[in-house]
Amino acid sequence: MKHISPAEFAERRKRLMEQMADNSIAILPSATETIRNNDVHHRFRQNSDFMYLTGFREPDAVLVLMPGREQGEYVLFVRDKDPAREIWDGYRAGPDGAVEQYQADDAFPIDDIDDILPGLMESRSRVYSQMGVDGDFDHQLMTWVNQIRAKVRTGAQPPEDFSDMSHLLHDLRLFKSKQEIAIMREAAKISARAHTRAMQVCKPGMMEYQLQAEIEHECMMAGSPWPAYPAIVGSGDNACILHYIENTAKIKDGDLVLIDAGCELEFYASDITRTFPANGHFSTEQRAIYDLVLRAQYASIEAVRPGQPWIAPHETTVRVLVEGLVELGLLDGNVDDLIASNAYAPFFMHKTGHWLGMDVHDVGDYKVGGKWRVLEPGMALTIEPGLYISPHNTKVEERWRGIGVRIEDDVVVTREGCEVLTQDVVKDPADVEALMKGGQSSLF
Repeated sequence: MKHISPAEFAERRKRLMEQMADNSIAILPSATETIRNNDVHHRFRQNSDFMYLTGFREPDAVLVLMPGREQGEYVLFVRDKDPAREIWDGYRAGPDGAVEQYQADDAFPIDDIDDILPGLMESRSRVYSQMGVDGDFDHQLMTWVNQIRAKVRTGAQPPEDFSDMSHLLHDLRLFKSKQEIAIMREAAKISARAHTRAMQVCKPGMMEYQLQAEIEHECMMAGSPWPAYPAIVGSGDNACILHYIENTAKIKDGDLVLIDAGCELEFYASDITRTFPANGHFSTEQRAIYDLVLRAQYASIEAVRPGQPWIAPHETTVRVLVEGLVELGLLDGNVDDLIASNAYAPFFMHKTGHWLGMDVHDVGDYKVGGKWRVLEPGMALTIEPGLYISPHNTKVEERWRGIGVRIEDDVVVTREGCEVLTQDVVKDPADVEALMKGGQSSLF
């Protein structure tokens, strides 16, 4: 399995520190464990920003970056070794492990942070943090600042300026390296196999959560420890609910099944949506809507290339969908006027994609200086047009109601255009029907 190398983590820290002001300090906490019920915890997942800079996977840690510090610029505060707790909760790297395994220049027990960190902050003129993300940590940070302010008569110099590091850090995360793309490519292949499996095993009478189980089984067996997000398995009318995650309905003959699911691999997300007929055959109306969404998706992927504004794929999607809705009689009027008035909104109410990376809805500004960001090589995003005809929409003929279709792929901007990472799972309607007709394959 591919991993991010220690050299790349070091390069990320270097690039962040190069953007920081002279004589500054950056302070970033890890994620903390969360109680699920009584003394049972939710499974721990590291904060993506903290992981991006350190590779450190344990809770209750703090990263400190101090450009120009002679004793070392990269400092970690981590949980101390505790053999008794490790019997219950698992291995801890401890300060020595933070240095040896994670290349920290210095590492200290997190229990000593109140004694040590104010001293590191003293005489640094600017503090970079993520104010507003974690209220408890914000309060702790100001407590340390006030400790320094209380000693100004003895010559202590508290920081004067406070800056949000999120913009600097998230701009770095927006551009994926070769190592990151390699991991995302593998995650996409795993998720594609999972969607293929779901199509092969689906049949009327199954429960939505049984299809979810097939997907998660395939991903886990291929090396992904957990999903990138809660799977959406919506059949029939449920396909028209954008964030449907109950997955508790029985799949009926004649239903379309919309599955939006992807695995996480080495902290990088994949995000695929496919829609297919539960019985293996599209009805006339289902096929008409599906063909339109697929046509929009192909056109939108063509719009993903360097120099194009981020909004270009969405504008392409809207035009293709509106033209198609007029052809099908679901909208009436001039295409330009219908687009200008958002007349398509009852059928398509979301953007065509989002940034993708360590988070499924990844960080990064969509606008810069009030203008849509220009696509550049290394950016990763989804392309996911859809049409959702509510079962309660009495303005359309009954034969169209309850049809929900979304088709989503992951793409990375290249110098020439884009690479579709998730191309291994079929989406041509004839291919979908042929795959489902073939039933179980060598996957089993």
